[in-house]
Amino acid sequence: MARYTGPVCRQCRREGVKLFLKGDRCFTEKCAIQRRNTIPGQHGMGRKMAKEYGFQLREKQKAKRYYGILENQFRNYFETADRKEGVTGENLLTMIERRLDNVVYRAGFGESRREARQMVRHGHFAINGKKADIPSIILKVGDEISLRDRSKGLKRFEECAAELEAASANLPKWLSVDVSKFTVTVTALPQREDIDFEIEEHLIVELYSK
Repeated sequence: MARYTGPVCRQCRREGVKLFLKGDRCFTEKCAIQRRNTIPGQHGMGRKMAKEYGFQLREKQKAKRYYGILENQFRNYFETADRKEGVTGENLLTMIERRLDNVVYRAGFGESRREARQMVRHGHFAINGKKADIPSIILKVGDEISLRDRSKGLKRFEECAAELEAASANLPKWLSVDVSKFTVTVTALPQREDIDFEIEEHLIVELYSK
């Protein structure tokens, strides 16, 4: 499976914003944006200001990197969103928000989406009682994601209890977490206002609509 294996902090520097790809490190002085907020590469300091296409491309790249999605899959999401009723850009973001790896991260099981994706791939979670190890599964209202019994004794998940308690205070209103049972339930479809990351989705729509 294709995936990005380079330094993730380089992606934040390229987009000029924190993409929160390294969990707690992003909130410390070690964050690459705070230490060296310049475009990576030999000629990063001297790059010209982007024009219309450049702004659209950067917004698409920012969204892809924030959620950890590669180009082909991101384009497929756009085409699906475009066929649905409603605003295409909002359809796109709310669909991606319901990915299994993103929900695991939002619930507080992982410090970053990258860690949450790895946990899913290693088979630690189940959807409605059935093992689920594909991060890109799109969840529906009523789906319950639970930690599998064989994983509850692992040290990483024993440490998760406190993190889940902390995450529950900032949990999106479309999710419900039961800390005692290590479960998270999708109680509603996410709305545009539930996405707290600044993304101008209309630029992505304009880019793909050319």
